[in-house]
Amino acid sequence: MREFEGRLTDRLTSTNALIAVFSPHATVQRMLDVEAALARALAVAGVIPTGAAGLIAAACRADRIDVNALSASAARAGNLAIPLVKQLTALVTEEAPDAAKYVHWGATSQDIIDTGMVLQLRDAFALIETDLAALANVLARQAERHRATPMVGRTWLQQALPITLGLKFAQWLDALERHRLRFALLRERAFVLQFGGAAGTLASLGEKADAVAQALAHELALPLPALPWHTQRDRFAETATTFGLLTGTLGKIARDVSLQMQTEVGELAEPSGAGKGGSSTMPHKRNPVGCAAVLTAAVRVPGLVATVLAAMVQEHERALGGWQAEWEALPDIARLAGGALANIIEIVDGLEVDPVRLAANLDLTHGLILAEAVMLALGESMGRLQAHRLVEQAAREAVASGRSLRDVLADDPNVVKQLGIRRLDALFDPANYAGNSPAFVDAVLAAFRTSQISQESQ
Repeated sequence: MREFEGRLTDRLTSTNALIAVFSPHATVQRMLDVEAALARALAVAGVIPTGAAGLIAAACRADRIDVNALSASAARAGNLAIPLVKQLTALVTEEAPDAAKYVHWGATSQDIIDTGMVLQLRDAFALIETDLAALANVLARQAERHRATPMVGRTWLQQALPITLGLKFAQWLDALERHRLRFALLRERAFVLQFGGAAGTLASLGEKADAVAQALAHELALPLPALPWHTQRDRFAETATTFGLLTGTLGKIARDVSLQMQTEVGELAEPSGAGKGGSSTMPHKRNPVGCAAVLTAAVRVPGLVATVLAAMVQEHERALGGWQAEWEALPDIARLAGGALANIIEIVDGLEVDPVRLAANLDLTHGLILAEAVMLALGESMGRLQAHRLVEQAAREAVASGRSLRDVLADDPNVVKQLGIRRLDALFDPANYAGNSPAFVDAVLAAFRTSQISQESQ
């Protein structure tokens, strides 16, 4: 079994599968996959002998590359492809000196590095799209389960009006569905072949250029763009920003859950497990470690996205620093976004809901959060302005006396005359003032199910 190739902290914020996709071994192998496909494409187009292509492809194995030497040489060469081609050429020379002269024929370093990165991003997308579908299903299940579960809605970190817990899940699901569409469209636009030769003209292949490019695209199962894109980086920039948007939504979920996990709130809790969320000194602690990992990604990813966006401003036909800045930023973005996604799936799927605390927090203001409902009901008969003054005064009295707003209003003969005790009691039931929360949940779930049916039929 190959040793773990990530940094010591990578597993805190990513998954083993994504760490493996962007590991040194995988990075080298994906570049070699491009070299092997190039050799076969050259043979198909009649540029090099078929036998030479087979010998080159057979040597394109990452476990035959000296990664330490590759890293050391890259520091002087300026990129990984130059020393990689040297090592590959040496390996082919050992078996067939005549075939070695055809290694890397017609390509430039950027062709190999960019297309290798495209292959790695495609691998990452396969993992992430699977997890996006899993999270969507989990959110839909929770939204349906808590469609009518009352809870406090908060604005500016203060209690506002009642909502339902299902509405929160539905809001998250609605955003996630937009991300799923973005990822599907991005796959079509961004993951294309990079093959242009030294200056993006494929001049070294002469009249065989189109045939080689088409064969190479076929070998790698990548679309062939209209022309090489060496210094047109919008594809990678869109990839980075799409990951960034997803990470922002995942961070929003983690922020809400972690706030609702606070001891003083206690409405939600991450799923528990052996060794998860404990403190090194306080045995009672149950920390939101999953949320922390997601929020770490949400803090780091925007800066990395900014790096990729800044890298778009490149010089002429080959970049000086901008292209190179992408090499670490893009993998880090993908690893962090995918890790955040995996954490949110685990959190939401096993989320512990405390209905007692939800109800207690709804009553924390002793009915003040339902003042608007009472005001509007009174306004039907006495006018909004007069009703506002009456309820406002009652709210002040309730706060000063420590009584509930309902009890203060029930002592007012004018209020009882206008509303009656039965309606007054109904107005102070939070479930009756959650507005369109259940209907909004239903609308999101209906759209989600329609989307699921559409995808299954394709």
